[in-house]
Amino acid sequence: MRKRIRLNQNGITLIELLVAFVICAIVVAGIYRVFVVQTRAYTVQDQVVEVQQNIRTAMEALLRDLRMAGYDNDSLTSKINIADPVHVYPATGDHEVAVNYEYDDTHRYEVRYYLDNGNLRRELTIWPDAGPSTQTTDTILENVGALRFEYGVDSNPLDGAMDDQNGDNKIDENDWVQAGSVGTAKVVAVRVTLTAKPDQTNPDVRKMVSPRTLTSVVTLRNQCLR
Repeated sequence: MRKRIRLNQNGITLIELLVAFVICAIVVAGIYRVFVVQTRAYTVQDQVVEVQQNIRTAMEALLRDLRMAGYDNDSLTSKINIADPVHVYPATGDHEVAVNYEYDDTHRYEVRYYLDNGNLRRELTIWPDAGPSTQTTDTILENVGALRFEYGVDSNPLDGAMDDQNGDNKIDENDWVQAGSVGTAKVVAVRVTLTAKPDQTNPDVRKMVSPRTLTSVVTLRNQCLR
């Protein structure tokens, strides 16, 4: 007696095929959505890191120049006189400062930092002992929202220390003065506040990344020793 084998010849119905397509579409859409979100998050974080690093780099360059204020190598043959080690600009506000120093007995250097249309500029002027001066200007940082200089002054030439403006026997927030209050006092310290934001081309960065602010204080050692 033969056994008859019957093959199941039923295939996939159109409804089953449509359901499979819908499930696949949902999975692919979910994967794509995660990819887009992760890409946007990476872009934003990359811009945050970049702007923070740029602010630190600009601040280091600025502080390095400020530390040179009043420098003179004390050579007996020096013909350079540093009459204005720290030049403040009361008329233009507290976002501009210049420092002067002598380096090799033959040239006087002036480095000026100022804010120009959202850019932090560094202007270097070199006056030789003889001959014309030379000047170069570089952009140190872009997309700058604020630049502020505050000064610690010394009105007593004998102690070489920053004045206690409010008389509470400690140097604190209330002892820093603005450019308009420096007058003829010697500047012995500078507090710099720098605020910048990342490039605003990307709308996600523009909406999600707030400006970053860095504040640093530098003591002008050459001023304290003069």
